[in-house]
Amino acid sequence: MIEAELKAHLREPERIRQALRALPAEGEEMCVYHDTYYDWPDGRLVGGDRELRVRRIDIIDGDRRRRCLLTYKDAAADPASGSKPEWETAVEEPEAIDAILRGLGFEHDIAFEKHCTNYTFHAQGRRLQATLARVPELDGSFLEVETLVEDNAELQPALDAIHRVLDDLRIPRSDLTNELYTDLVRRQRAAARQWP
Repeated sequence: MIEAELKAHLREPERIRQALRALPAEGEEMCVYHDTYYDWPDGRLVGGDRELRVRRIDIIDGDRRRRCLLTYKDAAADPASGSKPEWETAVEEPEAIDAILRGLGFEHDIAFEKHCTNYTFHAQGRRLQATLARVPELDGSFLEVETLVEDNAELQPALDAIHRVLDDLRIPRSDLTNELYTDLVRRQRAAARQWP
């Protein structure tokens, strides 16, 4: 599967939140993601534009629930959007998968928290998910709109559909970014270390 995704740095996050709430969405899910990325000691995953992540999810609702996912993303199938082939599975014991990965020689590369509100809806003939995201270490908020497609042949039509949704939300194309959160957080931490 390929995750067709576009991401924008938002100028008006509250306006976008209200617009998403007005959609005929399947619901609004508030979560805190605790993401840990892994790499070999020589950095070959990051160097090859690949990602290996364990995501612990706290779902914030009346009964605070938790789940965990193991995700591998291959190099971008579309560098302009950053859309990547993705394989993901649920994990019962996050501590066990951490021990397995470290036992196989992987190291923790970077870890951070992401606060998200997810909206799932249908538009342009597709099931889409829009996520309002905020990483406490970074300035501002982001919007990610994504859908899964089977192969490269479906990728561009899916990205076109996502562009139309972003146009409907009045998000300028100039606000789109394909920068990874991992890279943004790395730069922010490096800048903080250099501060006198």
